[in-house]
Parts: sequence; structure tokens; C-alpha cells
Amino acid sequence: MLTKGDDYPIHQTAEPVAYAGTDRNFYDRYFFNGYAPDGETFFAVAFGVYPHLNVADAHLSVVTGGVQHCLHASALLSDRMDLRVGPIRIEVLEPLQRLKVVVEAAEGLAAEITFEGRAFPIEEPRFIRRNGTRAFMDYTRLTQNVRCTGWVEVDGERREIDGWFGSRDRSWGIRPVGAPDPQPPVPQTVSGFFWQWTPLNFSDRSVFFHVNADPDGRPWNTRAVILPDGAGPDAGWETPGARMEDVVLIPGTRHARTARLAIPLEQGEARIGFEPFLTFLMRGVGYGGEWRHGGYKGELAVAREDIVLAQTNMVAPENWHIQALSRVTLETPGGAPQQGLGVFEQLIAGPYRPYGL
Repeated sequence: MLTKGDDYPIHQTAEPVAYAGTDRNFYDRYFFNGYAPDGETFFAVAFGVYPHLNVADAHLSVVTGGVQHCLHASALLSDRMDLRVGPIRIEVLEPLQRLKVVVEAAEGLAAEITFEGRAFPIEEPRFIRRNGTRAFMDYTRLTQNVRCTGWVEVDGERREIDGWFGSRDRSWGIRPVGAPDPQPPVPQTVSGFFWQWTPLNFSDRSVFFHVNADPDGRPWNTRAVILPDGAGPDAGWETPGARMEDVVLIPGTRHARTARLAIPLEQGEARIGFEPFLTFLMRGVGYGGEWRHGGYKGELAVAREDIVLAQTNMVAPENWHIQALSRVTLETPGGAPQQGLGVFEQLIAGPYRPYGL
């Protein structure tokens, strides 16, 4: 059960706030993204705390003109209710409904963005995966599509973002964070990791789908939800039977060129076609690379990174994890097709036999 306390980084386990415990890899994280209606600009923000590592970090990353501009910040963790790391801070204006990100000017980047939920957030099924006897993942996540207001600025060029759509999530629990474990469990039982996540914005509704699967394509965590605007905590429609079909990979990569999502309905089947057109590298907000989540950088470190996407080797493992901004078309039985925008997040690490990887 989600409560207002779940929008603050005070969790101790993969359970809601009422439950507590300890683990070296415990984390508590915010993630936000937003995109222009024309798809020309995409941004994301991440903010995480790692209580047992005594580290907090935050990131702003903006794609415009084919370049991903990243601002990274890392600091020693102080008060977990002080949602600031260097120039980046989060304000919880109304838990589970309105949050604000402020990025004070640093290294040529700045932002002030308010995110307002289109409906009550969904609580995804608890993610539990073990590597032998040790918990590899054990976390809870809420996800919410949002409307954005405010602005983002790169090198003095400010862009108003009022009316943009996006998504946010809050997750807490156990994932690998910080430095790799010097003594991993043996024998290793996690041979690959497959992940797809698709929060989609249409004019009057949101559609959510995710799947974690093993290397043979067997899902171990999956769900789809269709949520009309303004829906409360008990509204919407969901099914565990959704599936991603007709995935065509970009040759030589682990990223989709096109795909189609099928969602069973009582009156038939909804189908959503994906046309990815902009690539956002998740390492730009700390998912791997030099600024990986929970990495120790000293008392305070702030740096900028610029990534020219056309010159980036998308085959390299550090670039496997992406969000592909996509034009999407929703077709439902008896209804007219609807156009929308959303992300198609993808991470395929190791073998995935259904795609020939």
C-alpha cells in the first residue's frame, strides 16, 4: 500500500516505510524524465541515497541537437531528508502528486521543473531476484506519468517546458550499487539480465508495461496497466498477459528499431506500435560508467560530461542501457488509433536467446 511517506527517501527495505531492515546495497532513488511534444529535446533527472555507503548522488542530463549534456554530482550523505546534492535538489510539494527539481547553474546547466501526476502512481510488483543465496535485487517501485512545467537551460539557452509530458518513478530496496562486491556469491546464477520498460503518454490516458525475463525469455516480473487521467489508487485496468512482439533490432546492437506491444483486454486486444527516434544513454544519469550510482567521489564532486550521440559506440556495454524516445500508436478494438509519445527503456546484458543474442 502506497502512502505519502513513500515519496521521501527514508526507506530501509524493499517494503513501504512501515518496515525496516539493513543491507549494504540498500538504495532509495528518484527518477524523472520529460520530452518536448516535437521530440527535439529530452531530459532526465536522477537522485539517489545509499545509507550504508554514506553516499548521495544526483544527475541532470539533457539531449538537444544530437548531444547529451550531463551534470553529475556526488557527496557524502548527511540528513536523508535534505534532498540536495551539490547544485541539484528535490522538493516534495505534495507527496504522490507534485514534486519539483531545482538545478542551480553549474557547469553550464540549470533547471527548474515541476512534475504533476496525471493520475495516482502505480505500484509495480515487488522485484525479487537472487544470485544463489544472496539477494541480487529486492525492491519496490512506484511509477507515474506527469505533466511538466518550468524550464531547462544548457549553455545559456533556456527552453520553457510547460505542457511537456514525462514520467517519474521512485524505487527503494536492494540493487548492486557502489563498488563491486570483492567476494561475489559462488557459483554465479545470474547469467543475463533482460529489461524493457515503457511508460507512455497519450492525450487522455497513460499506458505502462515492463518485463524482466531470463535469457530464455521467461518473464520473472511483468505487468501492464492502462490508466485514464485523474484515476485514483484503485482505478485503471491491468493485466499480467501483455507481451512485446515483432521486435526488430538495429543491426549489430541490442536496441530496437521497431516493436509492438500487445495488451489483452476483455473486448479483445490493444496493440501499440513503437517508432524509436531519439536515444538517451542511461549512464548519463548514473546507470553505469564513471558516475555509477553510489560511487564514492569524496566529500563533494560536480562535473559535466557531453556525449555526441552520433559518434557514440552503441555496441559498447556501457551504452546497452538506454531510453529510446518513441512515437507510439495505440489501437484498441472498436476505437480510433491514438498517437502518443513515451520511452522504450531497454537493457539486455548477457545472452537473450529469443533475439538471437
